[in-house]
Amino acid sequence: MIRPFTYQALPMRVIFGAGALAELPDEVDRLGLERVLVLCSPEQEATGQQVAAALGKKAAGVLAEARMHVPVEVAHRARQLAAELGADGCVAVGGGSAVGLGKAIALERALPVIAVPTTYAGSEMTPVWGLTEGGQKRTGRDVRVLPRSVLYDPEMTLTLPAQLSATSGMNAIAHAVEGLYAPDATPIVSLMAEEGTRALAAALPRVVADGADLEARGEAQYGAWLCGAVLAATTMSLHHKLCHTLGGTLDLPHAATHTVVLPHALAYNQPAAPGAVTALARALGGVPDPARALWELAGRLGAPRSLAELGMAEDDIPRITDLAVANPYANPRPVTHDGIETLLRAAWAGEAPAALRRQEER
Repeated sequence: MIRPFTYQALPMRVIFGAGALAELPDEVDRLGLERVLVLCSPEQEATGQQVAAALGKKAAGVLAEARMHVPVEVAHRARQLAAELGADGCVAVGGGSAVGLGKAIALERALPVIAVPTTYAGSEMTPVWGLTEGGQKRTGRDVRVLPRSVLYDPEMTLTLPAQLSATSGMNAIAHAVEGLYAPDATPIVSLMAEEGTRALAAALPRVVADGADLEARGEAQYGAWLCGAVLAATTMSLHHKLCHTLGGTLDLPHAATHTVVLPHALAYNQPAAPGAVTALARALGGVPDPARALWELAGRLGAPRSLAELGMAEDDIPRITDLAVANPYANPRPVTHDGIETLLRAAWAGEAPAALRRQEER
């Protein structure tokens, strides 16, 4: 018997395929835009300039200042520049930092955003925004920030380095994992989550082995699309709360933090989420312990597996624990101070997920 549920599709358009970037001028025209501001990170300025050149006179300028966690000062600067240039829309080229900056502009000025993802972050599929101020990251949901169009072009990911590909893909899998045990999960969302996990887990080793493998890049981008859609449709839980706290407070790298924390957060929740465990076990090839399988996948990809190597000090653990349990949020298993501190200590040290360690000690 299928339990009752509500599913609402989000109003966005997706263009997928190698060479999809060529459709960008048509998408700008379709939205009736005349002057769009191109947003990217400093590392992707050349790509941003390339996109602006393709748009010709419809490009109002390029702002290559997108940063992780969207600091409020960067958001203020982008909003001001958009107003000064008379921009009536934005094209965000890059990962979650660029898309997040576009969302910050849309949140205040209601300018439509077109996203051209070059990572597997998934932010482009969601109405979720985030801003960081004074070491605290605030997040929220507002349909105004949802990109109107997303152009998924695997060719745009060919220059993404192996380790960034790995951590970006693991970040996307985290969206699917939490969507599977979310309080507002639906059969449709669960299908997307399982398939997105399967696609990414299969594609990422191939991407890391050969960054020029366009088929693998396309499969990873397909998985990221599905996982991003799961993030958009469900309530996130412990994993995302921990990562937002770590990122906003300590300025740790976003995707790498998700990669390290995911197996530990999943291990914490697995006893209370048997349905999610079953789906993840199928997606990961019939494994007995999905948390361990994800930890091992990160190792095979050469991705970081400890918060210490990301720059977190051991002395930060009590403070992050206090912040992570300060406000209640949905989670399949009760969130306790001792439980979260134990989780963080294992993630800090790079140990195997806690649930597995207990099994091995028997």
